[in-house]
Amino acid sequence: MGASEGRAQAPKGARGDGDRRLGRRALLAGGAAAAVGTAVLARDELSRLWWRLPGVDRPRVAGAVDFRGARWVAASPANYRRADRPDDYRVDRVVVHVTQGGYASAVRVFQDPAHGAAAHYIVRKDGRVTQLIRELDVAFHAGDRLVNERSVGIEHEGFVADASSFTDAMYAASARLTAAVCGRYGIPVDREHIIGHAEVPGTDHTDPGPHWDWQRYLGLVGRARTTGT
Repeated sequence: MGASEGRAQAPKGARGDGDRRLGRRALLAGGAAAAVGTAVLARDELSRLWWRLPGVDRPRVAGAVDFRGARWVAASPANYRRADRPDDYRVDRVVVHVTQGGYASAVRVFQDPAHGAAAHYIVRKDGRVTQLIRELDVAFHAGDRLVNERSVGIEHEGFVADASSFTDAMYAASARLTAAVCGRYGIPVDREHIIGHAEVPGTDHTDPGPHWDWQRYLGLVGRARTTGT
């Protein structure tokens, strides 16, 4: 399941990473750049932060989803960071998770602001896909800030130790979802770019575990990417 963003966490009550305090960070970066004459640094910082200024934000449609057929159920804003991906952060990874519980309990914790984590999507055993966070935004799902910024996180209902969790309907639906994400951002369909939570640097998670059939999954993703089915 998702993990709080970054291995070095802010104190409780100051949960956001440094980017959340946009004005201060932008001004400090700009001032430092001016002081040392590094205009390139200032331009880079402003290009990533301009849209976070008051009154400037990427237009969003309430309840809109990025994957056709997905159901929208919003995660708590405390469990992700608003962004403008891929313009401010390149997206080049899909991270596969397992909820270690049922669908309803996963939704419940992702809507809990105290949880500190959530994924972009959950795929149920019956193949139903729920989106909780827009792909524009940085979900706190991987436990590593850099991975969070560049990835889309997909949870799968079930348990790592229970092979029966991973149904045909789940594999098929998740593969179509991952294929759509890969198509949207030009992500190669391979094990370097589609990874398990256990492969995130520094993680103590084991999902998706030994029963997740990577060969089958990558085959399904590749077929869906090619044929759209």
